[in-house]
Amino acid sequence: MQKILVANRGEIALRVMKTAKKMGIKTVAIYTEADRNSPHVKFADEAVLIGENPSNKSYLLADKIIEVAVELGVDAIHPGYGFLSENAEFALKAEKNNLIFIGPRSKAIQMMGDKLAAKDAVKGYNIPMVPGIDKAISDIAQAKEIANNIGYPILIKAAAGGGGKGMRIVENEKEFESQMERAISEATSAFGDGSVFIEKYVSSPRHIEIQVMADSHGNIVYLFERECSIQRRHQKVVEEAPSSVLTPEIRKKMGEAAVNVARSCDYLGAGTVEFLVDDKLNFYFLEMNTRLQVEHPVTELITGLDLVELQILVARGEKIPFRQEDLEIRGHAIELRVYAEDSLNNFMPNVGRLNRYKTPVGKNIRVDDGYEEGMDIPIYYDPLISKLITYGKDRMQAVELMIEAIDQYKIDGVQTTLPFGKFVMQHEAFRSGKFNTHFVKDHFSPEMLEQTRKQEASIASLLAFQLYQEDQKKLRTPSN
Repeated sequence: MQKILVANRGEIALRVMKTAKKMGIKTVAIYTEADRNSPHVKFADEAVLIGENPSNKSYLLADKIIEVAVELGVDAIHPGYGFLSENAEFALKAEKNNLIFIGPRSKAIQMMGDKLAAKDAVKGYNIPMVPGIDKAISDIAQAKEIANNIGYPILIKAAAGGGGKGMRIVENEKEFESQMERAISEATSAFGDGSVFIEKYVSSPRHIEIQVMADSHGNIVYLFERECSIQRRHQKVVEEAPSSVLTPEIRKKMGEAAVNVARSCDYLGAGTVEFLVDDKLNFYFLEMNTRLQVEHPVTELITGLDLVELQILVARGEKIPFRQEDLEIRGHAIELRVYAEDSLNNFMPNVGRLNRYKTPVGKNIRVDDGYEEGMDIPIYYDPLISKLITYGKDRMQAVELMIEAIDQYKIDGVQTTLPFGKFVMQHEAFRSGKFNTHFVKDHFSPEMLEQTRKQEASIASLLAFQLYQEDQKKLRTPSN
């Protein structure tokens, strides 16, 4: 493998290219006018303008990307995450053009991309499932009858869904029909497929996922778990590894279940098996993400592994260079996704120019980003600016270092999730480990965040005034 085209942008494109360079592999970047001056474009050995700014006219043009890869004599394509990373047709087109797709085979992507097909695939492995139906449904009367049998609250989910779209929690029979109609409409709009299914809603769940890696020689390992329960709009914003609630016994059971999910679809490469965990630590299979995850750095820090390097190794046919028993958890890592979002306004995107952009530095602080000072955050793509990751010998050390790193991070020109991240790190529910996916709903409000910010500003002003008074005293004191 001599040359890789990275079919993505921003921080993940740069992240993949850095590992490729370390391995002596040349890289090709693709970009739009909005991304022309991005760090990933400058870092790559070659760069190609792929299309217009909207992603459906650029980063989602599978045929155009394949065409560029073939023209430039590329050996492999790394899709990153998002865009075409879980598109089975894109993977198949790469395979048909003798390009190595650095990810699973197209069949596995297709199978795990359909939640119902995924559930059907893992049936034979005795993996715990949330009670519900195992087929898509659109008949509202029939669906209501099923919901009554399962018992409220229930969850309506888009079969082809993700990112919280086409998902509705229904508390009682009275609101079922309206929520069912909304879920079908949203699923149709987002995925072109209105199929939904129904399952029991697990109240107060934790969202815990297991990282797996599989090679073409039949070896599959799990690289422990990531806790992803701090979410807004059903999307993660803080992740950590390991989870503060899993016992070694449950960790092993979940890891082995994740390996079996990967085995059920003949998996290859890096993947993540997601579980819901209830307050009694029962776990239920949720879905499998057939790609590298945004939050992979926390796994890298607690294992000492480079997941992109492992992806490349297994994609070119090599064996995983270690066994399950060789792996151990060392320390604790936390990641905050730094989005250009206004935490005081329901986390709405707040794109604009990075008039000031200074990242924190220090031992055990890692920043994966794709922007520089003076750049614009485009309106066309996900508003993720960077990922801020801290590592400590234990959880509290990682938490305290995260607070310090957030204070060091200086961004002007856009609102970000940095203040929200600090709010989480300082909240007793998070610090104690007693939280779930309802953290934002139960503990966060814009008013609370604003109050915290005002208190900090007041303390900072008082300290500045005290320092000023001390300086004035020194100036007035005659020297001997």
